[in-house]
Amino acid sequence: MSDIDEFIRADIPPSGDGCVECERLGSWWLHLRRCAFCGHVGCCDDSLHRHATKHAHDSGHRVIQSFEPGEEWFWDYTTETAFEGPVLAPPRAHPRSQTTPGPADRVPADWEEQLAGNA
Repeated sequence: MSDIDEFIRADIPPSGDGCVECERLGSWWLHLRRCAFCGHVGCCDDSLHRHATKHAHDSGHRVIQSFEPGEEWFWDYTTETAFEGPVLAPPRAHPRSQTTPGPADRVPADWEEQLAGNA
């Protein structure tokens, strides 16, 4: 067992189809990330609010996996490295019908400008 294994619980399902905090705020996201320990789904660092990273820092849960269809990479915030990990409990991505950015009904027309100003 590697030291990273203690930060991954493959049997925990994701918290939902979208960023937990953005849903609560009525906001939108660019891409989604899933905490490999507790299943929390948060928005990526290219999104306005960067909730996945905030969750990792606040909780100490240092490993995420992409929650985008077709992406299976993991990221360790402590070592700042990507790696291959185990198969997590389904679903392993948001529904393909969900837009990126999303959700479609909350994405502003000037979303690209907003993200550029947030960089």
